[in-house]
Amino acid sequence: MNRKTLAAFLAASCLSVPTAVLAKLPDPVRAMIDAAMESGDAGKVDTVVELAKQTNPDDAAEIDALHNGFKARLAEKQAAEAAAKEADIRSAGLFENWSGQGEIGAFRSTGNSSNTGLSLGLSLTRTGIDWRHNLTAQADFQRSNGVTTREQFLASYEPNYNISKRLYFYGFGQYERDRFQGFSSRLTASGGIGYRVIMEDDMQLNVKAGPAWRKTSFIGGGSDSSLAGLAALDFDWQISERIKFTQDAAAYIQSGNSSLSSTTGLEAGLGGGLSARVSYSVEHDTDPPAGAVKTDTLTRFTLIYGF
Repeated sequence: MNRKTLAAFLAASCLSVPTAVLAKLPDPVRAMIDAAMESGDAGKVDTVVELAKQTNPDDAAEIDALHNGFKARLAEKQAAEAAAKEADIRSAGLFENWSGQGEIGAFRSTGNSSNTGLSLGLSLTRTGIDWRHNLTAQADFQRSNGVTTREQFLASYEPNYNISKRLYFYGFGQYERDRFQGFSSRLTASGGIGYRVIMEDDMQLNVKAGPAWRKTSFIGGGSDSSLAGLAALDFDWQISERIKFTQDAAAYIQSGNSSLSSTTGLEAGLGGGLSARVSYSVEHDTDPPAGAVKTDTLTRFTLIYGF
């Protein structure tokens, strides 16, 4: 093939190139796509790209190239942020990376009867790469006409170790004191398997079960140790931006005295990390000490501060 023939062939080839390849994305469309990408919102970028391709079909290839570049940069940024977060968690000290909430409620009434009540609570959580630690403390105190009618203390610690995204091992230790239920102390130790049934942004449900050991020291003297089976659930539902529903329940099944407990709560956000909470708790012992009632209930109205 001589030079003249080759030149003629190349000229004919250029003329036959589809206009889509030679098309240039209009500046306003490119500016719109760039603005969406600068926001960093992947959903917004997807919407703008789809509209741009519908209105500029001849420029679809160039638009796709811009979109693919954005997705690659976003993936790199997310990977870098995840790596930095993991590094921070791994290097954190024992007293770092804790979050939680404090809870306080009180009442005072006078007249035909004089009542004073106080409810305090604290919960702390520390989440690591494979481990999660939960600390809880609760105290309730009430006096009616100068007589103490309620005095209950509880403290617990629960470490979790992730086996997979949903499955985990748990350990559990708890101390209780409630002399109106007939015991000066009750120690509980348990370990077993937990499973995250629901893992949505606005809803979580965890269940767990395993063997447990309990030792109860009674007000009247003496103590009792026994093996039990523990089953429990923890449900949280963020109904709206400011409204949250919670349900916690646990059952200790054993020969003799089995225990069932349930706490239902509703929280309303007040802003600035502060929220109001109303909760209803039920504790039931199938065979309590002599003189103690089987079922004990408590309604709490408290303020919560998250940190």
